[in-house]
Amino acid sequence: QVQLVESGGGLVQPGGSLRLSCAASGRLLSINTMGWYRRAPGQQRELVAAITKRGSTDYADSVKGRFTITRDNAKNTVYLQMNSLKPEDTAVYYCNADGNSDFWTVFNSWGQGTQVIVSS
Repeated sequence: QVQLVESGGGLVQPGGSLRLSCAASGRLLSINTMGWYRRAPGQQRELVAAITKRGSTDYADSVKGRFTITRDNAKNTVYLQMNSLKPEDTAVYYCNADGNSDFWTVFNSWGQGTQVIVSS
């Protein structure tokens, strides 16, 4: 099994910054894509940002220019730097990762979620 543990959420004022972290552990042979999703109250979960093992990135249009996703492959960790936060960024943020636990087993795991509240 692969576990993802997120940290870094909290309450921040509009215009502020937060940095989320997500560390993967367990049976890990390789991790392909790591990403961040979010679910705002009353809305469906949406992709925020994703990064491949080689560093290619993808962002939701709503966060381009404000959020930056990076990863440390040696630590099996992905980060989301969130700047210029807006009230509409308020949501529970979930980490996701997919890859191989061994040569025969693939995984797609989710973290437990971390709350981000942007409010004055």
